[in-house]
Amino acid sequence: MLELMADGGYHDARISHVHLTRNLDLEGTRATELAIRAGMTKQAMGELVDQCAAIGLVERIADPADGRAKIIRFTRRGVEWLNVFRNAVDQAEQEMRDEIGGTRHDVLRNALKLYGSGHDTLTGGTRGTNGSNRR
Repeated sequence: MLELMADGGYHDARISHVHLTRNLDLEGTRATELAIRAGMTKQAMGELVDQCAAIGLVERIADPADGRAKIIRFTRRGVEWLNVFRNAVDQAEQEMRDEIGGTRHDVLRNALKLYGSGHDTLTGGTRGTNGSNRR
């Protein structure tokens, strides 16, 4: 994925940045909410926000509902980054499909989708299929 992102002009992309970008709403999200969604501390999320702001993917703006709080939102470059990332994911999936075959790819994708549905931080799902709570 990083190689594909670099090919798309984002040499500074890191896998850790996905913890921020996958949890960030297009209209913006408070950093504390981002940390909760990503299952990270506020401090760790703050470091990711700093990194992504330094490379121009996100910016901090005042929260109109609370002047003390900041909203993190994508910059124009950040939205472009999302599109390059989406294309990289599609290309990587196609390469996997070509490598292991369509049927195996579909089985793997469906299994991962089922597993992931119990751990989706955006919808609050954290239950494993055996009923245990996992994070």
